[in-house]
Amino acid sequence: MGAPYPGPLCSPISSPSYRLMVKRNSAIRDKHRARIKRDEPSCHICGKPIDYSLPHLDPWSFVVDHVKPLAKGGSDTLDNKKAAHRECNSKKRARLIAPIVRRSGSLG
Repeated sequence: MGAPYPGPLCSPISSPSYRLMVKRNSAIRDKHRARIKRDEPSCHICGKPIDYSLPHLDPWSFVVDHVKPLAKGGSDTLDNKKAAHRECNSKKRARLIAPIVRRSGSLG
């Protein structure tokens, strides 16, 4: 019959993407999103205003960004979340950005 199955090549705990597989609490996510949206802040990445009335898939609509990405060890807490444009957040991906990015408008 052959050798028994040795199991996965790496355990989910040691996998770098494990943090991304952790289920997050949607009720807390919604509360954080509402709290950030309440003051209608500008995009923390580019510094330009966000149109909060745009449909959610519009590139310039409001999304919540993790300042220190979860993939880089950031927390899923309110103090690590800021408002951003969907487009800016998409370009940032899971990178840490320096304050100079906001002034220059470039993500390098």
